[in-house]
Formats: sequence, C-alpha cells, structure tokens
Amino acid sequence: MRKKVTNKLEILVCGETYHIYNKAVGSELLFKADTDYKHFLKKLARFILPIANLYAYCLIPNHFHLLLKIKEPDEIPELKKINEDDYSRYLTHVFGNFFNSYSKSFNKMYNRNG
Repeated sequence: MRKKVTNKLEILVCGETYHIYNKAVGSELLFKADTDYKHFLKKLARFILPIANLYAYCLIPNHFHLLLKIKEPDEIPELKKINEDDYSRYLTHVFGNFFNSYSKSFNKMYNRNG
C-alpha cells in the first residue's frame, strides 16, 4: 500500500496498490443517470482491468474512488513490447485514455464541452 496519499500525479509501479480518485469541477456531475454509472464501469473494464486488479470502487454523482493494484509486468502483455523504464509512462497513458474516453463520451451524450 502506498505510504502517502496526495492529489499529485504519482508514478505508477507494477505490483503497487493505489487509491485513485477524481472529482468533477465545481458543481458539475460525473454521473447524471444510471446509464452513466454503467458506461463508466464498461470503460473501466476496457481500459483498467487489463492492467490492474480492482478491489473496490465507489461511484458518487460528482466523484469516484477506485482501490486497485497494478498487475505485475508478466501479467500485462503490452509491457513486453516496451522498455522497463517506460512502464510507468505506459500505465499513466492507459489511465489518461480511460479518463479521456469517459469524458468525451459523457460530453457527447450531454452535448457539452469541458
């Protein structure tokens, strides 16, 4: 388990456990309808479950929490294709793709920007 929890971007390391959370800006919502929660979980399964084991999650209308452990390198096939020094960059990229994918689909669904 990580020793210190911060709001700063942390270096993601294989085999480590993390509390990942994010909040909507101001009074905005991340989840407006039941379908949004389901859509988020589908995106989570697509992007995050191939690289991490999910232990717990909490989805609240304006934020979410994930408790997960990044898989070991031999459990993530894509890591075999890259240099070990780039593992963290790859893992961070996957999380960025997850967040961006949900944000873009949410914005499209609700005809909004941001």
